[in-house]
Amino acid sequence: MTDITVGRVADFAELGLRWRELETRADASFFQSWHWVGCLAAERFTDPVLVQATDRGRVVALALFNRAGRRLFLHESGLPSLDCPYIEQNGVLAEAGRSAELETACLRAVAGRCDIVLSGTGDATLAAARAAAGLVRLRRTQGAPFVDLRAVRAASGDYLAGLSANTRQQLRRSDRHYAPVSIERAESVPAAHAMLDQMAELHQAAWVARGKPGSFAEPFFARFHRALIETALPEQKVALLRILGGGSVIGILYNFACRGRMLAYQSGFNYAAGRGSAKPGMTCHHAAIRYAMAQQFDTYEFLAGEDRYKRSLANAIAAQHWAEAGPLWSPRLLAGWLASLRCPTIFIRRSRD
Repeated sequence: MTDITVGRVADFAELGLRWRELETRADASFFQSWHWVGCLAAERFTDPVLVQATDRGRVVALALFNRAGRRLFLHESGLPSLDCPYIEQNGVLAEAGRSAELETACLRAVAGRCDIVLSGTGDATLAAARAAAGLVRLRRTQGAPFVDLRAVRAASGDYLAGLSANTRQQLRRSDRHYAPVSIERAESVPAAHAMLDQMAELHQAAWVARGKPGSFAEPFFARFHRALIETALPEQKVALLRILGGGSVIGILYNFACRGRMLAYQSGFNYAAGRGSAKPGMTCHHAAIRYAMAQQFDTYEFLAGEDRYKRSLANAIAAQHWAEAGPLWSPRLLAGWLASLRCPTIFIRRSRD
């Protein structure tokens, strides 16, 4: 029999031990790992609520929420200044083979009491929320393009062969402009910190030039990722890649590596060094995709956002959802229901079957 408990967190270090042990039995994304959830946890989770499922004394599911106002945020703080390290591939950490059942049970334990916020979840977590809650409001859905490297290997093994003629032409022209293209991976924490700083300069220069603040404008963003690198890089879960063209930096990619998946999380490109046919972003990701192929990764994932370059370089796409769930009497969700009358596709009520 599965027991579900809802309680406080007395010791994040002890929770981390339980969490990491369950990870060995779960099919978890990097964003469900303790590397991510536990990073600066005491600062991010100021009013934590832990949902735990056990089966004959064995922990089989964990979900960490933070209470902000009248809502619970899954694996987030609920405060924009602390949630600027955006989360995706989010969901309840559950033992492999039972994730649908356990995720529904854990969400039901809290969704009947208050509103819960689910950011960057996949189809399975959204389905669990629909089964667990009285009402679910789907705030937005974004495509998350990716390269299925297994499919590339099963076909010709030639990644470029699966792209459109126009994309192949752009890539070849850009790669020739920068040739010879090489790639460096940060192998130590100090080297990774230095590469992250260099990437931040490139990233901010490009975004500020467009009149936008950029991800590193919020100080917590860099502090979070420096702390994340300290724990995740020694386990090869972080891949900071510097791509060079003729000895000059084309760009830097800050990627995660987990369970055969390489995730392209953040980047900085040297637009000043390119001209004409040069496309630093495409050349950098092309180099990283080749690297992931050589390292026997199963996928190279661009995460949410259907930017043109992502669609051009990908051969598959998944969905990421941002939703709120809660009881039928929730004022916030009832207000959302009224709004859904004007746009019915964004609101989902739990089926009764």
